[in-house]
Amino acid sequence: VHLVESGGGLVQAGGSLRLSCAASGITFSIKTMGWYRQAPGKQRDVVAYIRSLGATYYADSVKGRFTIFRDNAKNTVYLQMNSLNPEDTAVYYCNTLPHYDDWGQGTQVTVSS
Repeated sequence: VHLVESGGGLVQAGGSLRLSCAASGITFSIKTMGWYRQAPGKQRDVVAYIRSLGATYYADSVKGRFTIFRDNAKNTVYLQMNSLNPEDTAVYYCNTLPHYDDWGQGTQVTVSS
């Protein structure tokens, strides 16, 4: 599997970002795809995932603020992040659920207060 995340950056609290993840080497359309994040000194956790037919799950900490969606024609999964707060600062990764051992480079999201 090859995963390439993009779209991170520095944003003020209350701002928005849209992350993208292009996947290859898998049959994307049948996979459950997830966004994970890892803050400094913390473990990597799932923040959202989307099943092949579109059902979604969100961690309580992002529910109502983040939206995950996918474009199977482009083998791409997205994460729209609104109302960002400093606690969202982390490196964001995508992977399947359950995840492969191979990870992309991630994309850094930094939210300033």
